[in-house]
This record gives sequence, C-alpha cells and structure tokens, in this order.
Amino acid sequence: MLTDIAQLEEIYGKPHERSLWKEIDHLNQDYQAFVNASPFVVFASSGPEGMDCSPKGDLPGFVQILDEHTLAIPDRPGNNRIDTLRNILTDSRIGLLFVVPGIGETLRVNGRAEISAEREMLEKFAIDGKLPRTVIIVKIEAVYFHCSKALVRSKLWDPEQQVERASFPSPGAMLKRLSKGGFDADTYDRELPARVQASLY
Repeated sequence: MLTDIAQLEEIYGKPHERSLWKEIDHLNQDYQAFVNASPFVVFASSGPEGMDCSPKGDLPGFVQILDEHTLAIPDRPGNNRIDTLRNILTDSRIGLLFVVPGIGETLRVNGRAEISAEREMLEKFAIDGKLPRTVIIVKIEAVYFHCSKALVRSKLWDPEQQVERASFPSPGAMLKRLSKGGFDADTYDRELPARVQASLY
C-alpha cells in the first residue's frame, strides 16, 4: 500500500500545466454558465459521524449565484435525516460537483458552508408559494472544471445505456429486504410516484 505523497508522485508524475490553469478562487463567466445550467449537484460534507455525499436537484438555476464568490442552495423536502446540515454545523468544509445533462465536463466547487433560515433568503427560492426550510450559503475557495473522460468512459449520456426500471430492484423491494420482510413493498411502489410529486416542494 502507498503511504506518502512522494510515492504517489513517482507513479503519476506532475500534473499537466493546463489542469493547474483550471483552478481559480471564484466563478468566472464560464464557470457561472455551469452553475446556471445545472439541474443536479452532488454535495459532499464531513462531520463527527464521517463523510456524506448527497444529491440535490431542481430546475436549472436552482443554485443561485449571489456573487462570484458565493452560492446559495435551497434545501428542499427530503428524508429529514439532514446529514449534510448536521455536518455543516460541525465542519463547514464542503465540496460540490455540478452536472449538466448532455455535457461531458463537470464543475467542482470547494469551500465553506453555513445555513440560513432567514425569511428574506428563503423567499428567493419560493416555488408555488412554498419555501425551503433552509438555504445553504457556500463561500467559494476553489473552482475547477473536470474534463469529459469520466463521462465518456461511463457513457452516462448514451440513451442505449439506460437501465430498464423493471430490471432493477424497486424502492419498495429494497425497503422490504432492509426491514427483514415486514414491509408492504407493492403498496409503497404503487403509491410512490404520486407521493414524490406531491412532496417535491
């Protein structure tokens, strides 16, 4: 097993110069385009219980750019575990990965986060009169775009690679196994689409 940075650098060598150009401490015009077009963000955080990586999604532009050093992300209804929010209260360091459908490149943002429940901030994200419970404010420290190799290798945007829903375990089936059988999977799966639509905001 490798145990130090020198061993890693011996294997990988120096980073390409252009990969160093990519990293800046703010959202320039190009990087703002990523944020504005992205309907899906992976949010990484850490805390006393360990690491957490959570998906966040909404219509493109749901992550608002307050200025070139600051982002605001609404926390929409979920499972109420609030793992990310718990982590932010104890360790403000976070990482974001913005994904844009059909685009191979992705955008990584590293920074510090805090949680706002101020009415004025919540109202910026109202949908049909419904407010998020909180808004995560991200103070940017580094921004970097990744090349398309990972998405090209994975064929993520290739329609022929999509998995048939019927060939994959349903949410109800997974919950039934996790509950050791004492769960009505059929009813859960039947009611799930309507329940999801009714609780999006």
